[in-house]
Order: sequence, then structure tokens, then C-alpha cells
Amino acid sequence: MVFANRADAGRRLAARLERLRGSEVVVLGLPRGGVPVAFEVARALGAPLDVIVVRKLGVPLQPELAMGAIGEGGVRVLNYSVIRPAGVTENELAAVEERERVELERRARRFRAGRPRATLEGRTVVVVDDGIATGSTARAACQVVRAQGASRVVLAVPVAPVGWEARIGGDADEFICLETPEPFYAIGQFYDDFSQTSDEEVITCLERGSAAPPAAAAHDDPAPRDEEVQVMAESVRLGGHLTVPPHATAIVVFAHGSGSSRHSPRNRYVAEVLNEAGLATLLFDLLTVEEERDRTNVFDIALLGHRLLDVTRWLGSEADVAHLPVGYFGASTGAGAALWAAAEPDAEVVAVVSRGGRPDLAGPRLAGVAAPTLLIVGGDDDVVLDLNRQAQAQLRCESRLVVIPGATHLFEEPGTLEKAAEVARDWFTGHLVTAAPTPTPRQRR
Repeated sequence: MVFANRADAGRRLAARLERLRGSEVVVLGLPRGGVPVAFEVARALGAPLDVIVVRKLGVPLQPELAMGAIGEGGVRVLNYSVIRPAGVTENELAAVEERERVELERRARRFRAGRPRATLEGRTVVVVDDGIATGSTARAACQVVRAQGASRVVLAVPVAPVGWEARIGGDADEFICLETPEPFYAIGQFYDDFSQTSDEEVITCLERGSAAPPAAAAHDDPAPRDEEVQVMAESVRLGGHLTVPPHATAIVVFAHGSGSSRHSPRNRYVAEVLNEAGLATLLFDLLTVEEERDRTNVFDIALLGHRLLDVTRWLGSEADVAHLPVGYFGASTGAGAALWAAAEPDAEVVAVVSRGGRPDLAGPRLAGVAAPTLLIVGGDDDVVLDLNRQAQAQLRCESRLVVIPGATHLFEEPGTLEKAAEVARDWFTGHLVTAAPTPTPRQRR
């Protein structure tokens, strides 16, 4: 699994922590890179966000060897199993602590900008970082949080090396990690964007997080939707299936290929993966049963594209999704329809994904597509792979071609559909969730 950026990682991590919603939970981010991740977690849980500023106390002649840690509020946690063998005196310990305390307080003032520190006494505290390498800083944070009165400490990270829990030991009550890949060289290898987080970005996240609703407000969360719907498109009533998870950040409309429908197990599987990432989905039939009997309709890309645009406008009548950015997921001929529709001058689609698609069917309209487009093709689907390469050459928007090794046209080989779904999810979360939820003509219809 590769994360688009820290925000993407935070949203996925939040899905694993959903059970904590509504409890007395506080989310703490380790500066600097852990704070953008923690911001997404706190927002999803409706929990207060704060920063956990800690400083390790290094042995004087071996500063990389931690003999303890300090935190705000005068908290000091010492490891005498290191102090005694190293022969560290009280004066040496005091000197190290004084030096680190000055830096800790400087950072805390900088990040907090006058805001009070969150109260941890008797609460469940989720400590979040953007990943674990050695684990020493995360462990120090857990120790400090415990000393500040937390009743339960949960350490949550997107990625860590195998066996990372042993490095933290009993300093956390629970460990949450999305991926423990091998080989593991550095945290940054699992992010498309791992640019350095600035102090200003940390401060912005904390300011926005301070306005998050309290955890108790979670009881007012909207109920999820998972139901069959009827969609009007070009005076034709089409069947669809709409799924809207709580706090959905965007919606993906599926355009199925020839001979397929909203009941396609492959597309339903992809939709479930997107739902787990906080994306709403609409799977609908581009043609009625009667229309499907005429095979010329299956390849009438203009007809299918117009249907897709009408369905996109229909979303504006649904209050719980009208404000959400829209993405298209097209399979086979449905990919041609998705790109045909995305090329419309007033198209409101923000991102497009084609799986085993025929983007070439969009013809000269490819050059008019503005939405970032991902083309996913099986490595053993030779003819379609060549057509996708030719189509990508005509695109003028941001685009990427991903080849899934060993996959044929329907992605029936073990693990290939799962990989395709992950790649699609990453593309959508990386492009849709960053889109500003501002009113659009679709919403005002």
C-alpha cells in the first residue's frame, strides 16, 4: 500500500479507529509529520486534536541512547535500566533535562500559539505519527501521555516495520498499523508525497482541529445510506445502488462496461474498497434491459456519456451527496463513456479511473479531458494495454498508466482485482478529497 500523502494516510487510519467515535477520546499528533495524519483522524472521530511535544533524554556520551523522556507539565519519565549501567550522575541528568526542557517549551509555544494543552486525565488517548522507524519517539510519547493521566493509550500509525510493537512494549495498550511491509527501509518509501511538514502546516492543522466538534456530538452523525435508487437519465428510468458512508468526502459514479450492470461482483468489490476509505459510490445501469438487447447501444459512447452526465446532475437532488466532489470509475466500454462525459466543457468530474477500459472509444474527445485520469490495465491484456497506451498519448490532463502484472481483461487472477482496487482508491482519495466542497451548478439544479 502506498499513501498519496499524509492526509490520505490519516483518512485511512481513521477508518480503523471508527469504533472509538463517541467515546472520551483525544487525538495527539507527533510533530511535525504526524500532525497532518492526526488531523484527519480527529476530524473523522469528532475528537479534539492536540500536539504531543516530547523530548528524549539521551545519555551524555551516547545521545542516541534514550535514558528517559520529558513532556509538558513537568512530566519526566526515566529509564533506570539505562541510567545505572551508563553511570549517569544526577548532575548530568539534570543538565540534559534542562537543555531539552528549553527546546520542548520553545516548540510547544510555537505549535500551540497560546492555546491550552488538552486534558488527558482519565481519557483514551490516540497517539498518531506518519510512520514508525525506530519507534523511540513514539515510545517516549506514549510514556509521557501515560504520565499525564491517560487511562488508555492507543498508538496508531499508517506504516511500520514488522515487529514494531515489540519496540514499544507495554507503553501502549493497543497498536494500530495499516501496513507492515517487507522490506522496510524508510517511512517515505510508502508515500507518493512525503515532503517535509512545516511548522506553519502544523499550526494550521491544530487551529482547524481546535474547531472540531466534541466526541459527544458523534451521536448526531448522519446515518449511512445503502439502498437501491431510481435515476432519471434522458427520460429513461435507470436502476442504481447508492452507498453513502458517514462523513463521506466524495462520491464515485460507476460506468459499467458491455454486458455488465450495477450487480457486477467486480465493480461492487471495488465500490466496497472505496466505501471503506470514506467515499460514497453510485453504481447504476447505463442501459435498460430492453436497450441492452440492441448491441449497438452498448457501443454508443455518446449515448452512454450523456446518461452519465444526467446521472451526475441527478446527484444534485440528493442532499447528502450534492456537495461532494465527483469521480468517475469506468470499466470496459464504460471507461470510454466516462472520458467522453469528462470532456464536456461544464463537466463537474474531478478525477477519472479506468479499469480494463476502452478509453480509445472516447476518440478525439480525449484531448478535452481536464480531470486527472488513471488507466489500470492487466499485464496480460495485450490488446487493451496497447489501446490504453495510445489513448494516454492523446490525453492532455494529468494521467497515469498502471499495469497489474499477471492480470487479464477481467482481473480474475488471484490478487489482481484487489491490487486494482487499491490503486483506484489511492487515486480517488489523492485527488477527490482535496477538492474544495464549494457549491456547483450541479448542486443548484
